[in-house]
Amino acid sequence: MTVITARITVAADGTISGHAPGRVPAGEHEASITVADEPARQEPNEPFDVNALPTRDLGPWPADMTLRREDLYGDDGR
Repeated sequence: MTVITARITVAADGTISGHAPGRVPAGEHEASITVADEPARQEPNEPFDVNALPTRDLGPWPADMTLRREDLYGDDGR
């Protein structure tokens, strides 16, 4: 028996999709799925202070700078 680890996705309807490593031969195989418990959420030791985040002063914006959607994406809107 060989142990192979692969990441899979289980959809809401129960279907499974994923990719097996290259060393797995094509064909039908029997597999076991182990679902790991989610780790318990750890509460922070101290409250989050948004003012403690680093800042960068890049100076004033150019006087002719525009952030209008039409100017950013052109005539086709993309």
